[in-house]
Amino acid sequence: MSNGWEPRTRLGRQVADGEITSMQDALQSGLPLKEPELVDQLLPGLEDEVLDINMVQRMTDSGRRVKFRCVVVVGNRDGYVGYAQGRDDQVGGAIQKAIEVAKLNIIDVPLGSGSWEDRPGGRNSLMRRTTGKAGSVEVELEPAPRGLGLAAAPTVRHVLELAGVKDAWTKCHGNTRTTINLAKATYNALQNASESRTPEHTRQVRREARE
Repeated sequence: MSNGWEPRTRLGRQVADGEITSMQDALQSGLPLKEPELVDQLLPGLEDEVLDINMVQRMTDSGRRVKFRCVVVVGNRDGYVGYAQGRDDQVGGAIQKAIEVAKLNIIDVPLGSGSWEDRPGGRNSLMRRTTGKAGSVEVELEPAPRGLGLAAAPTVRHVLELAGVKDAWTKCHGNTRTTINLAKATYNALQNASESRTPEHTRQVRREARE
């Protein structure tokens, strides 16, 4: 396989053997994503963006330990987005860990033209209203007509842009100054929109795989 990748999972082998050739098929298979290289094969144009870097201190028996926590979002700007946090002693290591985990959290966002003011058949916005929560933060996303842009806070906008959403109304509630919760709540809202159209059989397989 290219880049020296040796698949270690059933899904990885199916991708390597050409049985699965798209990320949509990989997600609908119900098999868990456990290899970042698999995502690289199916979404070669994936972009990543660091949303937040924080220094985290913890007291241990040997003294104070300092680590860096990074919040990262990845996406192809055309319907696929992932989110994750990463921790490491070095900033670069934390970013790389977050990127790898974000790839494993990739979801298929249902793009469309769900606004009553818009023409049907487009992929500029969302299909319907959706909400997501993380901590004290709740984010509401609503379809908007083409040309409106993203009426959103910077963190929410970054997540939506990498997901491929070009037009949307948004509302945020709670402690929105916390980047980590704001980004996760936005991702959770997109995930809720994605799961609303996922067949029940696939959702059940995913739940069993997580358990």
